[in-house]
Amino acid sequence: MGQPLRVGIVGVGAISGQYLSTFERLEAVRLVAVADLDAARAASVAAEQGVRALTVDELITDDEVDLVLNLTIPAAHAEIALQAIAAGKAVYGEKPLAATLEDARAVVEAGRAAGVRVGCAPDTVLGTGVQTARKAIDDGAIGEPIAATATMMTPGHERWHPNPDFYYQPGGGPLLDMGPYYVTALVTLLGPVASVVGAASHTRATRVIGSGPRAGEVIPVDVDTHVTGVLRHESGALSTLVMSFDSVATRASNIEVHGRTGSLVVPDPNGFDGDVRLHELGGEWQTLAPSAGYRDAGRGYGVADLAVTPAGETARANGDVAYHVLDIMTALLAAADSGTTVTVESRCDRPAAVPLSDAPQ
Repeated sequence: MGQPLRVGIVGVGAISGQYLSTFERLEAVRLVAVADLDAARAASVAAEQGVRALTVDELITDDEVDLVLNLTIPAAHAEIALQAIAAGKAVYGEKPLAATLEDARAVVEAGRAAGVRVGCAPDTVLGTGVQTARKAIDDGAIGEPIAATATMMTPGHERWHPNPDFYYQPGGGPLLDMGPYYVTALVTLLGPVASVVGAASHTRATRVIGSGPRAGEVIPVDVDTHVTGVLRHESGALSTLVMSFDSVATRASNIEVHGRTGSLVVPDPNGFDGDVRLHELGGEWQTLAPSAGYRDAGRGYGVADLAVTPAGETARANGDVAYHVLDIMTALLAAADSGTTVTVESRCDRPAAVPLSDAPQ
C-alpha cells in the first residue's frame, strides 16, 4: 500500500467522533485538518487529534488535503462538495449525497468532469452483516430472489436529539434520514431499482424536543413522517419499504429477503455487523457465520475503501450509488404525492462484493 490518503474534515459535530475513532485504526487514511463554522469546536477537535484547525475555505484549498470529508448538515452537502471538487479534491460525504436530486446530480457530474472521485455514506453495507447476506444470495442459498421487506419504525428523533429541527424540514423526514441505510442495503443485495409506488402521511404539525437545553420547545414539522412503498428492482424482485417517525415500536426484522427456496433475515443496515439468519425450504432457522465484508468495521471504512481502490476502478461507496439511492427515495415521495407509479430514471452498477477481511488495504 502507498501513502495514506490525507483527509480534511468539514463539520466536526456529533457524527465526526465515529469517523475520528475509526481513522485511528485505518492505515489507508490520515487526518490532517478539520474545519467547522464553530471555530472553537474545530480548534478543540484539532488539538485532540494533533492536526490543524482551518477555516472551511482554507481546508478546501489546502495542498495537504487529498480528500474533503463532508460531515455538514444535508442542506450544505452540495455546496461543500462542489467547492471541494472545484479545488481538485476528492470528496466523501455523509448521507444523503445532497438535499435535492438536482444538487446531487450537479455533484456527480462535477466530479466526473473534474476527474475526481465522489464517495458517500452509508458505508455500513461494507460490514459483515449486509455482505454476508449478499454472499448467501449470490451463492444461491435462497434461490432466485423474489421479494424483500425493509422496516424502520420509531416515535421520532426529537425524544433524544437536542437539536432535531432538520429532521422535520425539507431534506429530512424518516425516508431521507434513515432510508439511505435501508435502500442502499437493498440495492447492494438485489441491484438497482426501476420504478416505485408509494404512500405517505403527515400526522402532526409540531413536535416537542425531549432532551437537552431546548427540552420542551415546540418545533414545526414540514415533511411526511410515515412513508411506505414498493420498489421494483430491475431483476423483477419487489422490496416493500416502511419508514416512520410515527410508531412506538416494532418487532419486524430490519430487512428480510425471500427467494424461491429460502429466506434471509438481514441485520440492522445502520450497523456494520450482526447475525444473518437463513431458513431454507424444509429446514429450520440457522445463523450464518460471517463470510464476507470488513470485520469490526465502523464509519469511515468507505473512505478507506475509496483510498485503496485502484485508479480506473470504482469504489464501493460511490457517488453513482448514492445518487441512485436518492433518486429512488425522491421518486417514492413523488409517487406518494401523485398516487401513481414513478419511474426511477437513474441506474448504477451493483457495488463490488467485499471479501471477508479486516480492513481496506
